[in-house]
Amino acid sequence: MTAIDLALDWTPNTNHTGFYVALAEGYYADRGLDVSIHSPADDDYETTPAKQVATGEATLAIAPSESVISYQTHPDYPPLTAVAAVCQADKSAIVTLGDSGLDRPADLDGQQYASYDARFEDHIVRQLVRNDGGDGDIDIVTPPKLGIWNTLLAGEADATWVFMPWEGLLAARDGIDLNAFYLDEYDVPYGYTPLLLARPETIDGDAALGEFLAATARGYQFAVDNPDRAAEILGETAEGMDNDDPDFLAESQQALTDAYLTADGRWGVMAHDRWDDFVEWLAANDILSTVDDDPIPASELPTSDLYTNDLLPDA
Repeated sequence: MTAIDLALDWTPNTNHTGFYVALAEGYYADRGLDVSIHSPADDDYETTPAKQVATGEATLAIAPSESVISYQTHPDYPPLTAVAAVCQADKSAIVTLGDSGLDRPADLDGQQYASYDARFEDHIVRQLVRNDGGDGDIDIVTPPKLGIWNTLLAGEADATWVFMPWEGLLAARDGIDLNAFYLDEYDVPYGYTPLLLARPETIDGDAALGEFLAATARGYQFAVDNPDRAAEILGETAEGMDNDDPDFLAESQQALTDAYLTADGRWGVMAHDRWDDFVEWLAANDILSTVDDDPIPASELPTSDLYTNDLLPDA
């Protein structure tokens, strides 16, 4: 059996259902894989999942597009590459509380944004505000990552970034109104989130990665075809979820079912134009830069280096 360690981007949730289905249904074992799934709660998010892969602590990590770009432009770490899109549709949004009076991104000027402290995150949020006519003058606070949602609910921050089929649904079930600012509605071509990232040597020299992706694709197809049962499997097998209520999981699973696959029914496939658009947008808005804040032209970051579809199973 070949060991594969997967570092999650958050405590287990319905973004991750296909991995847990593949593990529980034996899809990984059938392909000779011994897969371990690790939550960032294991070390209280001391090390990000992408960094765990970069330093060799994990085989694969779940992260957003910006993490790929961050590691492709970092002088001290290997250039991580996206090997699959976990979801095709971006279900994330910047949110404020419904009774806050912050009804649009421009209202965030002078307000506190609870940040995950990712390298490009705060610049992206500031540009979102500018795209709505604001100045992008937001105050950044960095509470413990796994407590950010509670920071917003407690009124200790005015806005943060969440996944709507999880935190958004939690709020709705608790009778909490949210204002949700989806990035594409404000001309931010965010790319893919979440993605699966790997080191160059894992991509080039390990046939097990292709087996892992094939088994995972089968897990997500199961989740699409059997969302209620998939939600049950997640609830029964994932450790450390922040909400394992069966009704909540079933509703969250239904909200994500249309996000997993491409229009022609494939899991994991990434479009070159979508990567191009994000890189060009970052460069055009002076967000794409080195760790020393020197601008990087889009032409110096070839999109083809950021991702590969080559290891994904055929349709």
